[in-house]
Amino acid sequence: MQEIFLARQPIVDRNEGLVAFELLFRSANKTEAGVIDDTQATSQVIVNAFGEMGIAKVLGANKGFVNVDAMFLHSDLIQLLPKKNVVIELLETVTIDTAIIARCSELKADGFSLALDDVVEFNDEIKSLLRIVDIVKLDLMAIDPVNLPALVKELKRYPIKLLAEKVEDMEQARRCVEMGFDLFQGYHFARPEILSGRRAHPSKIALLRIFSMMVSGAENHEIEDAFKEHADLTYSLMRIVNSVGSGLTTKISSLKHGLMVLGRGPLTRWVQLLLYASDKGNNTVSPLMQLAATRGKFMELVALQENTASHEYADRAFMVGMLSLLDALLGEALPEILKRINLHVDVETALLYHNGELGNLLSLCKKLEAGDYEFVRDTIFSHSSLSMNKLMKAQLDAMAWASNIVL
Repeated sequence: MQEIFLARQPIVDRNEGLVAFELLFRSANKTEAGVIDDTQATSQVIVNAFGEMGIAKVLGANKGFVNVDAMFLHSDLIQLLPKKNVVIELLETVTIDTAIIARCSELKADGFSLALDDVVEFNDEIKSLLRIVDIVKLDLMAIDPVNLPALVKELKRYPIKLLAEKVEDMEQARRCVEMGFDLFQGYHFARPEILSGRRAHPSKIALLRIFSMMVSGAENHEIEDAFKEHADLTYSLMRIVNSVGSGLTTKISSLKHGLMVLGRGPLTRWVQLLLYASDKGNNTVSPLMQLAATRGKFMELVALQENTASHEYADRAFMVGMLSLLDALLGEALPEILKRINLHVDVETALLYHNGELGNLLSLCKKLEAGDYEFVRDTIFSHSSLSMNKLMKAQLDAMAWASNIVL
């Protein structure tokens, strides 16, 4: 059976709040690329993965952009997609003819949302769909920046939302906001080296200090006193601890109660997650938080599959995944940040050099995110306890867990 992996890239609004993911389906075996096409890959994931898990668990409250070609667009399988959760994204390879226009009109009338992918110019074919589709994605890498404002102005005449695709840096994002784009997607919103210029909110510095106290063995009353200086952080921590993702049956009413019921270790991981929460105060979800939460949970789940793995090792794996994005969060070099935290030596080595078992696991996680399945397969061959199916399940479970976190 052909194994498929699911990757996802955040789509944000003008406030950089998470509103959707583009779902990317990839074959796990690059040598078999010619055996499975876009239609097969999309169909297999929808039937096998989403049929078993439920697409809402992967997306949470967000929508998912699903790439489709002409064959899949015309197939009955498209009815398996939950209309309220997905946006059907027509690949740039789709030839826009009368049959495609009629099918899009039919799907729109049936309640589906539609998007055009990788638009680079205004022409009659594109124009024929502009009163049907909801979103038009402009490929910034393929459009001359000189021509972009005129193209945006032309498209803004229609009742659509414009999505800037492949936004690579902060300056590009700023220009797109000024031009009137509604949605944004690209490495600028997920890659640490791109986000590293941002200055952290004071609450992040306070949380980092509290986190350092927790891993350094400070007394419970000292941690409580530190939180009392920041009432907003205590409130936020209670929200996240009591969210669906925690799996608790008892509602935690205070930090003291949380330390007593959960214990130091579990509460420490919620503090890590809270580091990535949005400072905007508008209930938006940070794409960085989603990535950190997914990465931490994935590493924990894979660690638990190791034959000799202990829960302590799995906790450290979760910590490595969560802290691997601290440089993006705080806007400074990771070595400088880690000097202020008393971490276990194997955690620090994994974060700084990708060395040791935890470092190898972090590398595996990053390669999986990047779609480097050749590296993934080579790693699996050297670990008898791992398999493609186990990694795929861990990936989907981690996405579902991260989507259930309430900040």
